[in-house]
Amino acid sequence: MLLLALASGLPAVVTAMVILWWLGNYTPKVQWTLTIVILAAWWACAAAVRDRVASPLRTLANLLEAMREGDYSIRATAAKGEDALGDVMQQVNAMGATLRAQRLGALEATTLLRKVMEEIDVAIFAFDGDQHLRLVNRAGERLLAQPAERIMNASAAALDLAEFLGGDETQSIQRTFPSGPGRWAIHRSGFREGGLPHHLLVVTDLTRALREEELQAWQRLVRVLGHEMNNSLAPIKSIAGSLESLVKRDPLPSDWREDTSRGLSIIATRSEGLSRFLGAYARLAKLPRPQLAAVDVGAWIRNVAGLEQRIQATLRAGPEFTLRGDRDQLDQLLINLLRNAVDASLETGGGVSIAWSRMGTLLEVLIEDEGHGLSNTSNLFVPFFTTKPGGSGIGLLLSRQIAEAHGGSLDLQNRVDAQGCRARLMLPV
Repeated sequence: MLLLALASGLPAVVTAMVILWWLGNYTPKVQWTLTIVILAAWWACAAAVRDRVASPLRTLANLLEAMREGDYSIRATAAKGEDALGDVMQQVNAMGATLRAQRLGALEATTLLRKVMEEIDVAIFAFDGDQHLRLVNRAGERLLAQPAERIMNASAAALDLAEFLGGDETQSIQRTFPSGPGRWAIHRSGFREGGLPHHLLVVTDLTRALREEELQAWQRLVRVLGHEMNNSLAPIKSIAGSLESLVKRDPLPSDWREDTSRGLSIIATRSEGLSRFLGAYARLAKLPRPQLAAVDVGAWIRNVAGLEQRIQATLRAGPEFTLRGDRDQLDQLLINLLRNAVDASLETGGGVSIAWSRMGTLLEVLIEDEGHGLSNTSNLFVPFFTTKPGGSGIGLLLSRQIAEAHGGSLDLQNRVDAQGCRARLMLPV
């Protein structure tokens, strides 16, 4: 830049020297004085041009170096948009402010992430490509019964976790860790840091959750069984007490035979109802695995539809094909759904229709009625919940279990095109 500035002023200096020394009539003192002044001014102007350009560039270099070192607080104070360099300075200042805000946000997000990792009750381990531990949270320390300072940089083999860094990404195991025995869910995923692959290992304790679910299941079981048994045993106890006091009378009343017969009949009826209830519960809990065989879809649906004589169901025939399923269980499933639809339509004098279609690899069966519809859809599949007098409350639950055992699904919704309910059964072909 200095040489370019000197070169730009060289023609004027040469011209001035020619006029001063050869064409003008000046004394030697004037010639030397003006020569020194011209050369000094020439050099000073060239140096000023160089500084005018170099100084902002040095400032810019200092700013970029500070950003490279992670210091985003330095700003160019003389940044004015009066020239190109001023525009550059303004943009660098703006970039520094943006980077500072982004860095602050990243630090806050990292702090929040670390805080969350420390507080969650799930053990988290991060291993690098060489299977050395790089990150562990507080739950991981408790799992291994060692502080992070002692196990950091240890190999996965030394921590007895190497087997989980290979194989299936999700595992459920029964294992004894230093913190104690239990059932654990292991989930492995990968991520990159600095361009290098890392492994993230998440270990979840399933024992507590399983115990809570088991406790809730037992509580529900005891509550249901206790309610039903009390409903049956209370009248049996009352009638048995009445009969006992009756036979102890001396002399016996004239109608004691009729009273005894009536009481024993009630006891027998309640005992039979209790027996049916327990049998239904055992049947629900012991649903066998389906014995798969070829099932002709059209013949299966037409055969079940013909069993219902109270209302003749309208068939909207679909494609003829076969699927693999347990014909006896599928019959029971469809019979339950069709019976519910007919019961609902009998209350309003409506009809029932059955349709089936194939959707790729799935069979869809639709059973629609013209009843009053569903008033409460949240309890449909709750065991022993029923809205029908004398209903057992296990039909829909048993039907859904059969569908899910075949890899399918069952749901019931109110119809949107008309009054009534629609049962939708999906089974894999």
